[in-house]
Amino acid sequence: MACFLVPTAEAIVTTIAQKVLASKEKNMEIHHESGSDKVVEKSHFSRKLGWLNNMLWGGSALLALEHVWHGEVVPWFPFLTAATDSADRAEMLHEMSTVGVTMALLVTAVWVGMVVVSSRLEKRAGKTAEVLVEETKENK
Repeated sequence: MACFLVPTAEAIVTTIAQKVLASKEKNMEIHHESGSDKVVEKSHFSRKLGWLNNMLWGGSALLALEHVWHGEVVPWFPFLTAATDSADRAEMLHEMSTVGVTMALLVTAVWVGMVVVSSRLEKRAGKTAEVLVEETKENK
């Protein structure tokens, strides 16, 4: 009924956080190592937070479309058909607290996995670049 509102609320919060972080990171210097043909850049956390935003906004939009398709969301007040009756309202709140929270947590857990893998790949690329720089210096 309204399970899409929970990931939407999380998406609003993370979008605001991303904008704040991006403005702070804009003032910081991008760390990169060069010395060979390869340049390794560490991506900013705000960019990684953007991945979460895209996942949350996209999933919420698809869920909202599905709820509109099934007539659970209407273009007139109170917009959610379950909000008109108190018994339906209790069922809607239960669905939001179980299904909606579970979906938001699952998307966030997948994102955390993506960030962990990305960080490991960045570290590996940084070590490889360091080795290449050292080999280049030794060969000269």
